[in-house]
Amino acid sequence: MPIKVPNNLPAAQILMKEQIFIMPEERAIHQDIRELRIAILNLMPLKQQTEVQLLKLIANSPLQVEVTLLAISSYEAKNTSKEYLLTFYKTFDEVKDQKFDGVIITGAPVEMMEFEDVAYWPELCRIMEWTKTHVTSTLHICWGAQAGLYYHYGIPKKQLPEKMFGVFRHKRIHENFNLIRGFDDEFLAPHSRHTYTPLEEMEKHPELLILCTSQEAGLYLASSLDGKQIFVTGHSEYDSYTLKDEYFRDLDKGLPIAMPKNYFPDDDCHKTPIKTWRSHANLLFSNWLNYYVYQETPYEF
Repeated sequence: MPIKVPNNLPAAQILMKEQIFIMPEERAIHQDIRELRIAILNLMPLKQQTEVQLLKLIANSPLQVEVTLLAISSYEAKNTSKEYLLTFYKTFDEVKDQKFDGVIITGAPVEMMEFEDVAYWPELCRIMEWTKTHVTSTLHICWGAQAGLYYHYGIPKKQLPEKMFGVFRHKRIHENFNLIRGFDDEFLAPHSRHTYTPLEEMEKHPELLILCTSQEAGLYLASSLDGKQIFVTGHSEYDSYTLKDEYFRDLDKGLPIAMPKNYFPDDDCHKTPIKTWRSHANLLFSNWLNYYVYQETPYEF
């Protein structure tokens, strides 16, 4: 089904070329339908890239979705112009009195910092508190997952000796939980992070379910018992070339970076990466939208 996005959003042109049905605002207002309202709090530096990645997954659903893009107002983005943000993004103050069926909180390149040292941490805390009363279900990704686990449950993150970087094999822990309905017993997903959430800290919280883990990458997927707060420590939304771009970016900067694991054919960075997590990513987002957003939200929200 179509997704409704801000008029003239550049990401929409990319999606249309891939035959993903985008509905402009002026057409959507003529339809008598209760679409799902999803807000994306985009904390990633390359905002257009993240928009495309997430909108692809949201669009792969039988549900009609209206997307609102949110940006932090207490920090000035370095990689996205003010004009772009003013045109296509809203601030939290602009939407705080509204209710949303779902919210996605993305990762951010601040994981080496203590949470309280992040410039926009107080604003993010306000938003995460707001999701308890104004959002049916919130999906936290990568650093966003670590931030959510810390804010809601006091669970800390710890630094890794080297970056967790590549595509890793995961296993389901629970059999009967709708978020992982249809998952294979083992599946692949990318990670790109310098920190991790200790499983032993997670296990201290009976109000949380650990759903999927990796022997090498650790925690991957967890949820509150009611599904209102969901945490994904990896990057299932990544496109085929995202890890490659990150790898060469760090090489160009002279940063210490190992080749992403299980990613380049024959570990040859000159060969085209093979995307081995597409099916899992689509199923994860479809399950979230269906079981934790659509089926849990009343028509008159």
